[in-house]
Parts: sequence; C-alpha cells; structure tokens
Amino acid sequence: MPSPPTLAHAVEEAAKCAPTIGFRFVPETGVPAQGGPHDASEASFSYTAIERASARYGGALQALGLKKGDRVALILPTNEDFVLCFIGAIRAGIVPVPIYPPLGLGEFQGYLDNTRHIVHKSGARALVTDAKIKRMLGTVQAACPNLEQVVAVESVRESREPLRGTILLPSDVAFLQFTSGSTSRPKGVTLTHENLLANVRCFMSGIGAKEDDVGVSWLPLYHDMGLIGFVLAPLIYRVPSVFLPPLLFLKRPASWLRAISRHKGTVSFAPNFAYALAQKRIKPHELEGVDLSSWRVAGCGAEPIRPETLEAFAAAFSKFGFQASALLPSYGMAESTLAVAFSDLGGGLRTLSVVSDALWSEGVVKIASDDDTSAVRLVSCGKRFESHTIDIFSDDDALSASPLGEDRVGEIRISGPSVMRGYWEDVDKTQQARAGELLRTGDLGFLHEGRLYICGRSKEVVILNGRNYYPQDMEWEAARVPGVRKGNVIAFGARDPRGTERDRERVVVAFEAQDPAMVMDPALAQALITAIRAAVQSGMGLTLDDVVPLTPGALPKTSSGKLQRAKTRELYETGELHDRRGGKEPNRVDLVKEAAKSQLSYFKLAVLGGRKKS
Repeated sequence: MPSPPTLAHAVEEAAKCAPTIGFRFVPETGVPAQGGPHDASEASFSYTAIERASARYGGALQALGLKKGDRVALILPTNEDFVLCFIGAIRAGIVPVPIYPPLGLGEFQGYLDNTRHIVHKSGARALVTDAKIKRMLGTVQAACPNLEQVVAVESVRESREPLRGTILLPSDVAFLQFTSGSTSRPKGVTLTHENLLANVRCFMSGIGAKEDDVGVSWLPLYHDMGLIGFVLAPLIYRVPSVFLPPLLFLKRPASWLRAISRHKGTVSFAPNFAYALAQKRIKPHELEGVDLSSWRVAGCGAEPIRPETLEAFAAAFSKFGFQASALLPSYGMAESTLAVAFSDLGGGLRTLSVVSDALWSEGVVKIASDDDTSAVRLVSCGKRFESHTIDIFSDDDALSASPLGEDRVGEIRISGPSVMRGYWEDVDKTQQARAGELLRTGDLGFLHEGRLYICGRSKEVVILNGRNYYPQDMEWEAARVPGVRKGNVIAFGARDPRGTERDRERVVVAFEAQDPAMVMDPALAQALITAIRAAVQSGMGLTLDDVVPLTPGALPKTSSGKLQRAKTRELYETGELHDRRGGKEPNRVDLVKEAAKSQLSYFKLAVLGGRKKS
C-alpha cells in the first residue's frame, strides 16, 4: 500500500512507478459510440505527464509571487486545467481554494456574493480562472483587499517557469475545502496532508482497491467527493481515472454509464439524485451495446439516501450487467476530509425498517413488523473506519461524556486522523464544532449492530406538539405526487410571514413543478397543492400549513446542487419565496451590467489601487 508523506511526494512517486497510466478527460461532446475507437478529442495524461505539466503550473504560480502557505483561489470550468493547477499549487506549497464556476447555478449576483465571501475569508492573494469568467470578477477583487491578482489560466498554461523545490511536511495545510453552504455560509475546512492521506487510506481500503481498478466520475472537482475520491485517491494509489464534465451528465445521463462501459470502469460514486435521474431519463436505446458488469463499486453519498431509488436503479440496469451487490451507501462530510463510514463491500443495499412513532416521538429505534405499513425504512451507511470513532450523543452533552448507545437517536459525533484541524481562521466556529474531543456533525442518526443510520440534520427537524418530524420524509411523500420534480422539494418549519401566528412553527413544503405552466395556471397549481397535502397527511399523519409551488430552477441550491433549506426558510419568512423564478441562466441584462461594473473595478484598481489583473 503506497504511503507517501505528502501529496507532492505522491505525484512524484506515481510518475516513476506508474508512467503509462493516469487521467483521461471526456470532452463536452460526450462519449463516442460503443465499440468505436477512443475519441481523439479525449485528453489523456499519464502520471508522468501530470507530474511534468503540474510542475509548469506550479512554477507559473510561483512566478506570480506566491510562496509556501499563500492561498490561490481556483475557478476553473475545465477538468484538465483544474487538476493540473490544483496539483501544481500543492507541489509548490501554495494552498489551493477551489470555487465552483458560474455554470447555470442560479442568479449571478448570488454567485458573486458567494465568491466574494470565499475569496475574502480565505485571504487568497491570487485567483486563477479562464478569460471569460475573469471579465466578470472585477468587483470581487475590489471587495477583497488581499486579492492582488486575477489571472487568466490561458497565460498559466503557456508558462515555462520551472517549479522551485519546496519542503513540505505532513502537518502542512494542503488545501481549503469550503463547505457547500446548505445550512450556513460556507466555512473553510482546513485539511492537512496527514488528513488527506489518512482518509484516502480508509477510502481505498473500504472499496477494496485493486491494481486493475478504473475510476469513472462526472462529479464536480471543486467538491470533496470528486476531488479527493477521484483525483487524489487514484493518484496516491496509482490507478487510472476517467472524468466527464458535470454538465454532460446532467444533460445526457447515459454518458455516465456509457463511459463506465467503454473504459471498463470498476468504481464510480454519485449522490442519490444522480441514480434517480439516470433511472428516470435514460432510455434503453441510449445504452445499446453497454456492459456494466465491470462496475463493482457503485457508491452513493453526499445527500440523504433513499432505498427505493437505489433499488429502482439496480432493477432498471440489471439487463445491462449491473449487479445490485455493487451498491455501496456511505456517509461523509468535508470536516472529516471526505468519508466517515462505508457499508460492506459487495454487500449491496442493507436497510432497516423501524417503527415511525417511536423514532419520531421518542428517538428510540424499534424494529417494525413486516406488516407495519407506516414503518420508516432507513439505509445502513456501514461501520466506522479503522482508527476513527463514531458515537451518538444527546445534543446537550457538551463534553461528549455519555454516549447514548445503540438504537437511540442523537447527534453523530466523530474523531480520528481524517478530522479537520479546524475552520480556516475562525476560532469561534471551530470551538462550536467541538464537543469535548469529538467533532459535532450536526446530523442525527443511530447505531444498530455497529452500523450507522442517518435520520436527518439536527437543526432541520420540525417539532410539532412535542413530536419530531424529519423534513426528508415530508419531501419524499411530496415528491411522489405526479407533476412534482423529484429531488426538488424542501420541507421546513418557519414563522408565519404575516405575523398572525406567533405561538407555533408553521410546517411548509416548497416544491418545483415539472412544467412552469403547472404553476402559472391557478387551477393546475391548486391541484398540485391539494395532492401534496393529501400525500403528506396520508404518509405521515401531518397537516401542512402551507405549500408553495415554484417554477423549475427556482429553489435555492448550493454549488454542489444541494437544496438550501435555511435559505428557503429565510425567503419564505421575508415573503420573497413566492416570487422566485427559475434561475438556471443568469439574466442577460444583469450580466452586461455586471461585466461593465467589473471592468470599471479593474480600471480603478489598475489606476488607483496598485493591484494587478494579469
């Protein structure tokens, strides 16, 4: 098992020990027809080539005046540039800060606000992006005093500056991973080389890594599952990876399965929504000649896992060689580098049916009888990693002194070498995240026979008449109504925006309709609202106070596509939610205005501020 002391050493060792394998990047045009030759437009980098190219990128960053410990923000839409610049920065001892690019992710002003927050919080001295995005970032530089340069990656690519040697230690900060912001403003998780290497060892042990493994991923590289799971782990273990552009999967989900078949992929992970999207949208004729029998690890994590989703996926694609035993539900979080627990390799989906009343009202796990139609079915995320701990505690146990034991619902808390050093330059939030020697995850769950089951987020539970209701269960019931976009429903408790009901929390469901006409037509909208109320009442015995229909794309989401429950609640309480429109594409007029403001900011900085915009 490889054990390099730092990621920089891992790059150099991979170049020597595995010079003929590396990374392959599928283009935006997609995966070639099954059985044909490899598409010449697929960029391919052996680990030797990655070592050489990343050295050029690292040398270019050093030539900008960046030194060990400085932060560089990366907003790079193409996978090749991102991988080479990220690795180059790490080899130079410069701390990369990945930020998602503005690609159909909602209102552009909101994107700029988030980018300003991350750049300012990280103290980045430079930001590398492409020429097109750079034109829009003048106001970001103007608002961030430490940001000296906004650099076009095109000039970094052409650089021939040599990489100057830098002494790196396992305890050095490797990079900052800002949280997705689904429950609060993004926080900078500080990860050292030690953290990363410890988690990668656990991750690769959990999937039973083999020499002939091939990773296939469409996951964004600016978030932990895509970056650590499919760039850093394969690099350290010297196995090849194939990368698809994330938007290619979203536009054509069949491209994911075609790539697995074409490259004989053995390991691929995705969130629950991706398995649902693939099962719903992929037509049999799109998979002609596809063979998924090589896929031995089909990981699922990053968001609540629904057993029905994975079972439907396995059934739909078994005819193409997919084996249900490959399913590997998992649990993880950025604060523990990537992964916290994996289910049993080769064991497929393991579920537990529990009595709903006992779970919701008492926080106690009681196994349901086979004929209990109201039972709650939960997915096992497996057991803890070696050298790590997972325990369940009451929320008010500030020192983590008394674990609740098995079959009791409480906050999941963890410890081990994968757990972050803290939030970047934020002592208060770091202290708030600790409970004694353990890290608070903010997630509710329980242990049963040593296996972890997730119930929801502690701050998101809706309490009504002394009983706890998990929003994910309301969302599941609502999403089953025809006309509702699956995966685009948010349930939450909120204050009455009119202020007339002050003595209790209202229970609200906001959802996106599949067709905008279903929201614009009052009769169609009312029919959907009525159906959702009935579904939640029937499934959970809960009466909703309000149901808010929205057009596709209107619900706020994070950079990784997670729904923002806290933001949705805020919009509801201020009366703004009903007026939200789909935000998949920024308004053209707004873009022109922002471009003009950006260029004016660059001009002022160049003339008055003395800062660069290379």
